[in-house]
Amino acid sequence: MNKQIISFPKNGKPTLIANEWQVWDGERDEGGIPDLEHGFHKVLVPFHWWRIHNPAHHQNADVIDKASKGEIGVWFAADDDILKHADIIEAGKPLWPVVGAHFPIFRDGRSFSTAALLRDRFDWQGEVRAIGDVLIDQLLQGARVGFDAFELRPDQNPDIALKQFDLFSVVTQNSWRDQRATIAA
Repeated sequence: MNKQIISFPKNGKPTLIANEWQVWDGERDEGGIPDLEHGFHKVLVPFHWWRIHNPAHHQNADVIDKASKGEIGVWFAADDDILKHADIIEAGKPLWPVVGAHFPIFRDGRSFSTAALLRDRFDWQGEVRAIGDVLIDQLLQGARVGFDAFELRPDQNPDIALKQFDLFSVVTQNSWRDQRATIAA
């Protein structure tokens, strides 16, 4: 678990900030959320767990309290069909300040599509965080499709990661960030 993440808001600059969120895998579930470790006060729960335990369907006081305070977000697995559960996502938008998209392994790019769908189809305005096996090599592509926060794999150097965003001054592809440039003929 990283103590810092890269935050790259749509109209801002990439910076390292403190990581306030613990990513929970949903295992050893007894109906509630985990005891938060290492000073974390907010938790990203798996979307499949949220579908079963969200405050609208569940009476766990801890879940209801944390959700009402904006201390619960969700993360999507690479194989979650978010279009199939559009109603749950729409209902969760006012509750979740952060959503994550999980990369189970760096060469599995399905979470890029999740970020793009959240931004384009669901008009998600909150933070979309890349979690899991996130490498420096994925940052530029992730920033273009809709990620605005990155929790790097622990062996990745955050100082080198920040420099990745300055590699190219011209972007000729469509981007969630609206930075597309045209080349004069």
